[in-house]
Amino acid sequence: MHIDCSILPLHRTAVQKSVDIVNAVSRDDLGRPTPCAGWTLGDLLTHMTVQHHGFAAAARGNGADSRVWDAATVADAVAANPAAAYADSAADVLEAFSADGILDAPFAIPEFQPGVDFPGSMAIAAHFVDYVVHGWDVARTLGAPFELPNEVTAAALPIAFAVPDGETRTSDDAPFGPAVASNGATSDLDRMLAHLGRSPAWSAPA
Repeated sequence: MHIDCSILPLHRTAVQKSVDIVNAVSRDDLGRPTPCAGWTLGDLLTHMTVQHHGFAAAARGNGADSRVWDAATVADAVAANPAAAYADSAADVLEAFSADGILDAPFAIPEFQPGVDFPGSMAIAAHFVDYVVHGWDVARTLGAPFELPNEVTAAALPIAFAVPDGETRTSDDAPFGPAVASNGATSDLDRMLAHLGRSPAWSAPA
């Protein structure tokens, strides 16, 4: 799939939207269940925060260092002030992705494949889709509305559908669960969510 520089402002919009949503999170919310099976909101925000820092490190040539992907390095900060910790990590990755030539830069991302460098365009595309979905995850956990510009979801949709379904999605470390029925959903976001294992109709249990 061809990814060009037009993805960068769309990626920025998706990440900034996630910051706006997380700004509403308080410490009292961290125990809430999320659409990510088995994860509380605290777990999800810790993951989102460390992934921003990890991708930022990868963009700067330091992604092979396992410490930059260690959730324990951000867990205390998220627990103490989730909105501030997340906003800081988002600023970190957006700054790193603004470097000249970033789409052609080599990214080491051990979670993808240890010892292999990926082109920046591929890494940023994956990060883009992840934060469209995770923004929805947080919003749905809070019972808040989630809207992105049509051009953002339209650009993310083909990238999401390039993620293969199958048995690999059932492993404990799979980034997405098996695809679910979209139940006639017609929006790009709902189709993307269903393909990546989320039910667009999910709501937090009472």
